[in-house]
Amino acid sequence: MSTKKKRSPPTENSSWVVIATDSIVDVPKTATGEPTFVKLRNPSTGSASLYLFGSGDSDLYEVKAFTEDYHSWFIGQTVQRDGRLLYITQMDPLYLLLPYLLKAGAEGKFQPVEQVVKDEDFPGCTRLLSCTRSLKSLHHVADEKEVGSLKFHRVSQEKTLDWLKKKVERTVSTLRKSNISVGGGVKSSTFIRVKQEEQASDEDYLRYAHGLVSEYISEDLRKDLLKHLQLPELSSPKQEPPAKKRKLSDLPVEAKDDYTKLNSSDFTRKPPKKMTAAQKSLAKVDKTGMKSLSAFFSPKVKQEKH
Repeated sequence: MSTKKKRSPPTENSSWVVIATDSIVDVPKTATGEPTFVKLRNPSTGSASLYLFGSGDSDLYEVKAFTEDYHSWFIGQTVQRDGRLLYITQMDPLYLLLPYLLKAGAEGKFQPVEQVVKDEDFPGCTRLLSCTRSLKSLHHVADEKEVGSLKFHRVSQEKTLDWLKKKVERTVSTLRKSNISVGGGVKSSTFIRVKQEEQASDEDYLRYAHGLVSEYISEDLRKDLLKHLQLPELSSPKQEPPAKKRKLSDLPVEAKDDYTKLNSSDFTRKPPKKMTAAQKSLAKVDKTGMKSLSAFFSPKVKQEKH
């Protein structure tokens, strides 16, 4: 009596396919610590997402995943079941600090930023203050007061909207320089060009850039920014902002898997494994005239009768 072979239970993911900038891999000798993955509060959704701090916490990077159904990777002699492609890009840490500043701003008083940026669910948020751009950028969104050697901050709605408006304008400039189509002829946020009869207007660029920036702010702030840009809400927009057309690909990585075990050594290129004695012997065999394995499974070509 034949018995069915039991499938091996899924093993925990121990490796991922990652695309990262050279600045993460090439760690300066003067830097302390290694790049580490940290779970932080997503400024748009409020839920946990995965981010990466560079060496010494000097830079912050966002981690996104490109995923499609039924994908896996061949890594060496093994199959990696997690077929996602993670890619890491640098981002402004002020986006993640802003929700804490806005929450504290409801009290209407100046406070030390170290007292404001606290989160029991995400204690790693305090590391945001170590980023090079963090303390230097606070004046863009908050009023400052100095008392002796101490600095106190209070978020400003007007400054915040002006700062976000500049972000949108810079995004528009980049889209134009890169010749990215943003009108009715572009599909989703993947920048796929299709036949486009009319050239994109200034409003098309503004709305598209607003959609990109909206991926990093709350819904209420998104609406306030739309008004600040003097763009009315559209009931049936012909070109919906990318934030509203997100699919399973190009999404923030939800911090469900334990990626925090990774360190800088995981970003280095590993040398290929050495061939075994059997593989070396097989490589020396003269394969002239031999058929490949796939030839035995390919359909035979019928010959025509003359």
